[in-house]
Amino acid sequence: MTFFSILLLSFALGGFYVIFRLWHLIPPTAPALRVTSLVVVVLLLISFFVGMAARSGEMPVWLVSLFYRVGTGWMMIFFYAVMAFLVIDLLRLVHLIPRGVVLGNWLTLGILTASLALIFIVGNIVYHQKRRVEIVLEAPSLERPMTIVAASDLHLGFGIGRGELARWVDMINRERPDVVLFAGDVIDTSTFPLWQNDYAAELRRLNAPYGVFAVPGNHEYISGIDESLRFLEHAGIRVLRDTTALVAGGVAIVGRDDASNRSRRPVASLTEPLFADMTTIMLDHQPTHLAEASDAGISLQISGHTHRGQIWPATWITDRIFEHSHGTHVHTGSRGSTTYHITQGLGIWGGKFRLGSRSEYLVIRVKSE
Repeated sequence: MTFFSILLLSFALGGFYVIFRLWHLIPPTAPALRVTSLVVVVLLLISFFVGMAARSGEMPVWLVSLFYRVGTGWMMIFFYAVMAFLVIDLLRLVHLIPRGVVLGNWLTLGILTASLALIFIVGNIVYHQKRRVEIVLEAPSLERPMTIVAASDLHLGFGIGRGELARWVDMINRERPDVVLFAGDVIDTSTFPLWQNDYAAELRRLNAPYGVFAVPGNHEYISGIDESLRFLEHAGIRVLRDTTALVAGGVAIVGRDDASNRSRRPVASLTEPLFADMTTIMLDHQPTHLAEASDAGISLQISGHTHRGQIWPATWITDRIFEHSHGTHVHTGSRGSTTYHITQGLGIWGGKFRLGSRSEYLVIRVKSE
């Protein structure tokens, strides 16, 4: 709640800063444009707050989705507008550009508007280009080769509609997976739109003979963990909360509850009952304390959560906050080597833009040694 309070306050202050700068940037000879810009920016600010607040059925789903998508999308555009105006003001203060650049200047307004439009058009295109990442995992006791598709951070709800989910299900099914894994944050901020628009019907189309498994992420807790579990189970997804599922040929799926549950079990207690020659794939939403997996003999850990910041320069922040914010890595612990893949997420939170990050899903080819 503290994080979101700071986020909302920063968004509001940034919005008013943009209003102030736009008012002075638009020439006074166009008072109608000044007033229109002021009204539009205020409405966009309000749409963000309405979209975040009205999530429990007080308003029709389509209307909340509209407020949510417009508001969160414009939040990112405002962020870039704030950065642009700050750079311009800084250059003006050190006398590298004249004061007239930010006062009643059509050229500056046109360049700024065109630049932001180009950046976010590209960001939207990049978001919709899903990157396929393939890794090979060796399993000593495997009866036959297996294909596992894994993804994280779908964030289904007011931002990600059922039509987009349907395309993702088709994409996953084209891989002909034996198992499908979701490493948390399948749900965004509320299960209400998922029930109303029957997202479960799409998720039940996932064709995986050995099952579809998931672990909770922090957004399942934000959405209400009990209600989230009820929806996921209704959608045919087996949720692993500090439990293990055996699939075929000595492959075990280890599912950790999210770190939101401060009493979750340590990794070693989850792997202790397993046979030493088993291939273990662990789902743990937040990529923290990675050494626990290698010390517990995990073969492969799949995490998400970071989104790699979604847009630059937030990508720099996540790269510094987390030991690994994205990609495939190998660590050696007391019980051998563990491969880690921290995915940047199939879906996204808020506006559908990727700048400096990529939406992706993981295809794991499990082969016998």
